[in-house]
Amino acid sequence: MELYLSQHAKAKSKEEDPRRHISAEGRHETERVARAAATAGIRVDAIWHSGKLRARQTAEIFAEALEPVNGIHEQDWLGPLDDPRTAVEAARETEEAVLMVGHLPHLSRLSSLLLTGDPEHRVIDVRFSGIIALAEQEDGWMLSWYLRPELLPA
Repeated sequence: MELYLSQHAKAKSKEEDPRRHISAEGRHETERVARAAATAGIRVDAIWHSGKLRARQTAEIFAEALEPVNGIHEQDWLGPLDDPRTAVEAARETEEAVLMVGHLPHLSRLSSLLLTGDPEHRVIDVRFSGIIALAEQEDGWMLSWYLRPELLPA
């Protein structure tokens, strides 16, 4: 099974925009990462995102490039403080390659739980708009690759 994790794009501050739409910089970074993933042949069957606007907007940008056959779907357990075990259970219940678009600290805790068994043992520096690729092996989860905006040409 393949699982992809992405922190939402950079968003406007609460003072500037109480709904926290993604910023122009965040949109640009996400578009670059999404194009690079599509060019590399990365395919996802579905994109799941939290109920927050910035996560939905980020998921929509990824969907434009990756064209998930089963679309994008809001999940109420992908919030910043949600239990990462729920995301693990959902991932195991599907046969799909899924991209989860969410928030910190949830994604950090989720990646730590999958890779070490301990959600508090931080192992990946999750960044805005990056994609972390994880693969489930017979003996557990492994990090396949991690694509971050700063690794791509502007």
